[in-house]
Amino acid sequence: MAKDLVCGMEVDETSPPAKITYKGKEYFFCTNMCKIKFEENPEKYLTLEDGERKNEMS
Repeated sequence: MAKDLVCGMEVDETSPPAKITYKGKEYFFCTNMCKIKFEENPEKYLTLEDGERKNEMS
């Protein structure tokens, strides 16, 4: 399972409703709307993802 970076839902990577490749990495989304939001500002969601990881490590 992958995490939708926009809404936080878990998405089945084998049959995602939407996906995109950004900077060589695949991202999976629960709906096309989440994919569109990610495409509008991908760095915003990637920064949030990195921040969450840092919080989990501390």
